[in-house]
Amino acid sequence: MFRYILHKLLLFVPTLFGITICAFAFVRLLPGDPILAMAGEHGVTPERYEILKEQFGYNLPIWQQYLRYVGEVLTGDFGISLSTKRPVMTEFMILFPATIELSIVAMILAIVIGIPAGVYAAARRGTWPDQLLMGTALVGYSMPIFWWGLLLIIFFSGYLGWTPVSGRIGLQYFFKPITGFLLIDTLIYGKFDAFRSALQHMILPAIALGTIPLAVIARQTRSAMLEVLGEDYIRTARAKGLKTARVVGVHALRNALIPVVTTIGLQVGVLMAGAILTETIFSWPGIGKWMVDSIFKRDYVVVQSGLLLIALIVMVVNLLVDILYAVINPRMRG
Repeated sequence: MFRYILHKLLLFVPTLFGITICAFAFVRLLPGDPILAMAGEHGVTPERYEILKEQFGYNLPIWQQYLRYVGEVLTGDFGISLSTKRPVMTEFMILFPATIELSIVAMILAIVIGIPAGVYAAARRGTWPDQLLMGTALVGYSMPIFWWGLLLIIFFSGYLGWTPVSGRIGLQYFFKPITGFLLIDTLIYGKFDAFRSALQHMILPAIALGTIPLAVIARQTRSAMLEVLGEDYIRTARAKGLKTARVVGVHALRNALIPVVTTIGLQVGVLMAGAILTETIFSWPGIGKWMVDSIFKRDYVVVQSGLLLIALIVMVVNLLVDILYAVINPRMRG
């Protein structure tokens, strides 16, 4: 097991190297000049422009800029935001809990609905419930998040008036965060009205963000269950007279969960990518909206470091999924 984990950790090095190159190159392909964006296109003299260019290292050759960037990252220095003049890591840690809370709720929604739907569809293979569930999953997977989010807002917020349009909590509630997760902090403070407000604000973004992972998990669960249900030991269990619920829910599901766990881990990247659109549509104050705002502001430092930090999170989660996969299936340990 130790050798398996060590092997996975060693793969971090080339992957991280590739991510730094992609992040470094991507921001330099963006249109505009970061120095002019920071100083103001009409408020900087040529002399001031050269000073700022030297201060931030943009006067150096590209390869020297990259080495300087990698050296700063290795020391934990992700730079200073050009627009807010605050450390990027400080802003990231302030906004990150909002994105994590939204992603966790969306993933819980996807798992709680997706796995039972996939199991039920597999147990009713070829029937109208199977076709209905998988057809719905296909539609959910195919819908663009921005379009789906707008539909949810129009219907539930605009037409029915059940949920807020945007934001994370009502403007009348203010308290010092403890964990950064409003659903938890409001309960810690005993502010149940604030908890209800935070929950109402959470519903539509979580549905919009969790729809695609839900569809993928449901379809993967069904596929894995159908494969397992055709195994000899399942037929033996049925021949022994075991109840269908026990055969499907215990013997088959346990082995079918192995590829499903991997699928769930891969959806973390989908959640991070979807969070950018979801947070923008619902004005959710997380790292997704932060990244979009930074692109419009041409804040290269935030975009560059944000891409790297998000990629690191996805890598760590995938590593944990690989370890969990090895725990469930010892044959994967090599």
